[in-house]
Amino acid sequence: MQINDILNIRVKAIDQQTVEILNPVGDTSLNADSAERAYFDGFTVDLHGNIRIPTLGHLNVLGFTTEEIEKIIEEKLLEDQFKETANIFVTVKLAGLRYTANGEVARPGSQVLFSERVNIFEAIANVGEILITGNRKEVKIIRQYPQGQKIHSLDLTDVNVMKSPYYYIQPNDIIYVEPLRQKSIGTGETAVSSIATIASILSLLTTGILLFTRLN
Repeated sequence: MQINDILNIRVKAIDQQTVEILNPVGDTSLNADSAERAYFDGFTVDLHGNIRIPTLGHLNVLGFTTEEIEKIIEEKLLEDQFKETANIFVTVKLAGLRYTANGEVARPGSQVLFSERVNIFEAIANVGEILITGNRKEVKIIRQYPQGQKIHSLDLTDVNVMKSPYYYIQPNDIIYVEPLRQKSIGTGETAVSSIATIASILSLLTTGILLFTRLN
């Protein structure tokens, strides 16, 4: 888990009333979409990497997987409040994978995908693919770490990208697709027009120089 991640935590037991305080009550009554319910009902990882759970207090989850957090909570409950016979069952899910895509993509902006794992191709496809002006060899992943942001590069034309540790995006990643160098003069028909314009200017300059030479 990372800072600002939101977790959905559910605790079940034989006597469900004994774990009611641990489960959000707004998931059925709140008139909101899934993303909003996750925000109100979920447990947000704070700047110290902790989540605050009723009766359990603060638990550090920074760097742990959802499966590891399930075990931590279950062990804590059995140690402090319940016995094995209570048959405690804990589920922890990431409440949507939020990321932002900018640069040469069809629909820049923030997105939320309700999936545990999303690779770079799926994330980009969700924002309408890379434009013709985008550089598929220079896709940046700006990732949050406890010590600050780091920038990683991916070459989406290289099959080995699937072996990259940054192939799967993480919550709060920023994906930036750099423009191709030729975008400055255009691509396709625009490039032809730009070249034709430059040629016309050069022709006019040459004519002017010749006229000036003749007059002098």
